[in-house]
Amino acid sequence: MDSILIVDDDIKLCATLSEDLNEIGYFTHFVTTADEAINYLSTSSVDLVLLDLKMPNKNGFYVINQINDNNYNPRIIVLTANVDVDSAIESANLGVDDYLRKPYDFDELLITVRRVLQKEAYEN
Repeated sequence: MDSILIVDDDIKLCATLSEDLNEIGYFTHFVTTADEAINYLSTSSVDLVLLDLKMPNKNGFYVINQINDNNYNPRIIVLTANVDVDSAIESANLGVDDYLRKPYDFDELLITVRRVLQKEAYEN
C-alpha cells in the first residue's frame, strides 16, 4: 500500500483529502507545519508528499530542501493556491514531480497521484 504524507496548514483540507485517499486504499498521514513534516519524514518512510507551498513560519520550499538534503526521496506533488511562474520553476528545479493549483479537482489530483506513484514504482 502506498503511503502519502499531506502537508498543509489547512487542517480541514488535510482531513478531507486524507479521508478521500484512504477510501481508495492509500495510507495517509497529515501534518500542518513544515517542522511536523520533517519530523515525520525523519522517522517514517513515505512514497509521496502532497505539499502546500505557503504555510506560516517555514514554507513548502523549506520542506523540499530538507527532503533533498536528507535524501528522504519521496515523490512530491505541490498543491498551492499561490501559483506563479517563479514558484513553478523553482519547484521543478528542486525535483518536484508535479504542481497543481488549489482548489484542486479530486479526479485530476488522483490521476496525478497514480501517475507519480507509478513512475516511482517503475524507477525502483
